[in-house]
Amino acid sequence: MFILRIEDTDAERNREEWVGGIVSALAWLGLNPDEGPYRQSAQHERHRAAVDALWEAGFLYACGCTREEIAARTADQATPGYDGHCSELGLGREGRALRFRTPAEGDTVVHDVIRGDVVFPNQAMDDFVCVKSDGQPLFALANVIDDRDMGITHVIRGEDLLPTTPRGILLWRALDSAAEGEAGWGEATELPVFAHLPLLVNEQGKKLSKRKDPVAVESYRDRGFLPDAFCNYLALLGWSPPGGAEKVDRDTLVREFRLVDVHHAPARFDVQKLTHMNGEYIRGLPLSEFIGATRPWIDPVPGAWAPPGDGLPWDADRFDGSKFERLAPLIQERVATLGEVPGMVDFVFLAEPPIDDASWSKAIGSDPGAAAILADALEVYSDCEWSAEVLGTVTRKLAERQGRKLARAQAPIRVAVTGRTVGPPLFESLEVLGRDEVRRRLRSALERATVDQQG
Repeated sequence: MFILRIEDTDAERNREEWVGGIVSALAWLGLNPDEGPYRQSAQHERHRAAVDALWEAGFLYACGCTREEIAARTADQATPGYDGHCSELGLGREGRALRFRTPAEGDTVVHDVIRGDVVFPNQAMDDFVCVKSDGQPLFALANVIDDRDMGITHVIRGEDLLPTTPRGILLWRALDSAAEGEAGWGEATELPVFAHLPLLVNEQGKKLSKRKDPVAVESYRDRGFLPDAFCNYLALLGWSPPGGAEKVDRDTLVREFRLVDVHHAPARFDVQKLTHMNGEYIRGLPLSEFIGATRPWIDPVPGAWAPPGDGLPWDADRFDGSKFERLAPLIQERVATLGEVPGMVDFVFLAEPPIDDASWSKAIGSDPGAAAILADALEVYSDCEWSAEVLGTVTRKLAERQGRKLARAQAPIRVAVTGRTVGPPLFESLEVLGRDEVRRRLRSALERATVDQQG
C-alpha cells in the first residue's frame, strides 16, 4: 500500500503551494497513493500523548541550555555535542526543550537492506532534542510516532539520513517500553525495514542542490518530459534491471525491482541522458498519442493544465490542427521534449515569423548569391505542382543552375520562409504552408536582401 503523508510539523518550512506541487507531481507521474494525503500536523494530540508517555517513563528530560551556553561548555571537548548538563537537574518541562536520554553503553545497529548492518556506538550519540520548547515534536520523533500508528513497513530514503536512523530506532524502542509500562501508550510494534538509497549527484559529481540544480519534478513536466520516460530514468538511478536494458516499461520495473539490488555508489542525475531517453519515448509514441500529448503546448484546452509562461507564440485563432497533423510525423522525429514543438512549427501559425538575426546573417546576409537563389525560387515556385516531392525536384534543379549543392541552395529559402536555419524538412514545410504564403515570404526576404546588398 502506498500512503502519502505530508510532514508539515515545521511551520516555518511548510507552504501550501509546496504541498500542491507534491500532489500534482505524483499525479503527473501516475504514482497515485492508495491513501492520503495525510497531514502530520493533524496528529498533534497523538504526538503529545507519545511525548507524555516518554516523559513519564523517564526517557525524556527538560533542558534549558542555550546553544551559546552549550558551545562555551564544550569548546575544549574532543567530541562535539551536548554534554548532558541538564540530565539530572529535574527541570520542569514547560517552556523547555526535551532531550532523549541516549544510552551510555552498547551499540544501535541499523539493519539496512542495501548497506547491511551499520553499527552506531551509543556513546558517540549525544542526548538529542526531540521536542521543541513550544511542545512541538521534531521530525525524528513525529515520524516514528506516525510510522508506528500507520503500520509503515519500509522506510526508504536517502543515505544522508542514515546517521539519524539510530535516533529513530532508540525512540521506537523507548515507545515500545512506554507502551509496556504504566503510561499505557499504544502497543509495542516491530521496527520497519530500512533501506538507504544512494545520493543523487549532478554532472559535476556534487549532491543535487535545490538552489543550484533543477530538482523540482514539476519543472520537467512543464518542459515537456513524458511521465513514463521520467519514471524510467529515475528507476535506473542506483539500480539496473537484469540484462542491463535502459528503456524499461513500468510493468517490468515493478516486476524486476528489488531493494537488495540497489547500488551503494552515488547516482548521477544526468539531464542530457534524461533528455535523450525522453526523445526515444516521444519517437515511440503512436502518432495520435504524440499529437494529443503536444496539445497543452500548441492548442491548450481552456481550463485545462498548460505549461507556465507567456502562452502561445501565435494567436489562438491562427492555429490550424490539420496543418499541424501533417507536420506532426516530421516533428516527432526531431524533438526531445514536448516543449520544443512550438518552436518547430511556429512559422506556420505566425502571421510574420521573426527571422533570427544569426540565421539571416549566415544564410543570406553574408552570401552574395542568396538574392539570386530567392529570385529563382520565386519563379519556379509560381506554377509547379505544390507537393513536397515536386518542390524538392525543382529546388534541386535550381541548385544546379546556381552551381550549388542542394543544402547550400536550401539555406536561404529556409531562412526566408521559416526564419531559422533548422526545422522540419523544408519541402514538406513549404507544402503545408502553401504556395501564396511561401512566395509572399520569399518576396519579403528578397527585398530585404536587395536593400542589404545595396547598402
